[in-house]
Amino acid sequence: MTPDLIRRLCFVADDRPDAMEARARLETRYGGVPEAEADVIVALGGDGFMLETLHRNLPSSRPIYGMNLGSVGFLMNEFGEDGLIERINVAEQAVIYPLIMHAICRDGQEVRAMAINEVSLLRQTHQTAKLKIIIDGKVRLEELVCDGALVATPAGSTAYNLSAHGPIIPIGSQVLALTPISAFRPRRWRGALLPQTAKVTFEVLNPVKRPVSAVADNVEVRHVAQVHIAEDRSQPLVMMFDAGRSLDERILTEQFAV
Repeated sequence: MTPDLIRRLCFVADDRPDAMEARARLETRYGGVPEAEADVIVALGGDGFMLETLHRNLPSSRPIYGMNLGSVGFLMNEFGEDGLIERINVAEQAVIYPLIMHAICRDGQEVRAMAINEVSLLRQTHQTAKLKIIIDGKVRLEELVCDGALVATPAGSTAYNLSAHGPIIPIGSQVLALTPISAFRPRRWRGALLPQTAKVTFEVLNPVKRPVSAVADNVEVRHVAQVHIAEDRSQPLVMMFDAGRSLDERILTEQFAV
């Protein structure tokens, strides 16, 4: 999008008082239009609110420029009220693609949801989970005994995936991270990097005795028997970052954090 096209902004805010107050000030200063009429959506909040905004705008792929009024703010720009139009006009864009989760429950119920960060499987009780891992129709691991496992996008690789000791993935690398959570057996298995085209299936072994839930960002499905995960290339999502502070640069910097 060229700078002279970015004129109409839609401001959306988390329900925290400081975010709501900032939205009111910015709308007074820059004007504001409905999301459907905006060139760019300006999201005011933290990383969680950015994910909510991205999910809400999945069909439109309208660019989203976030400003941090939360805690971590990895996906956000620094908050500032001055020169906002100019900042957005020179901002760098990052295009990411969500994951589709198709979960099949023990009772036959089927749930589909999208994840921008990751799809994770988690044990529901004191019993460890036992999972079979199938990639593109081929069994790659007959039994993983663990607290769970996850499939992360590059954008989500610095979130839960990193906490589970998974790899940080550059945005343009065209791979997904498959990472175990507290693997007990095989104890030394640390996961795998998969091509973005990979179709991942988790089968829950003994799902009655060892129940497992599946979570796609903020959508949780309990008592799953099988979970299918694949990247959806038909729904690109666009985030905007201040010049010199691109998402690629942030991910690279994170790899040298001490």
